Amino acid sequence: VQLQAFGGGLVQAGGSVRLSCAASGDTFRGHVVGWFRQAPGKEREFVAAIRWNSRHTSYGGSVKGRFTISRDNDKNTVYLQMNSLQPEDTAVYYCAADRNIISSTIPDRRAYDHWGQGTLVTVSS
Repeated sequence: VQLQAFGGGLVQAGGSVRLSCAASGDTFRGHVVGWFRQAPGKEREFVAAIRWNSRHTSYGGSVKGRFTISRDNDKNTVYLQMNSLQPEDTAVYYCAADRNIISSTIPDRRAYDHWGQGTLVTVSS
């Protein structure tokens, strides 16, 4: 499956952005689809994930309550709605997917074989 992430941009603190991750070459059915982010000089960090079939979601601690991951079956797309954005949310956001992920490894970027190109979100103070 090939992934394309888009929707990033410049937003003021307190604002909202919605990112999209679209699949091609295969459907997301049976996959776990995750969002990760990487700020300059930092490790890639788990943000959120959704198990496509069950719609079960997981969130990183720093975004819980502010970000929401969801999916659209008809559009074969996963969304990340980001609210109450803060400057520390500034990063390149990547979507990733894989079929063979057990629950305990969902936050581990090494569990995902397929990655999109990343989209930059910049939050100004």
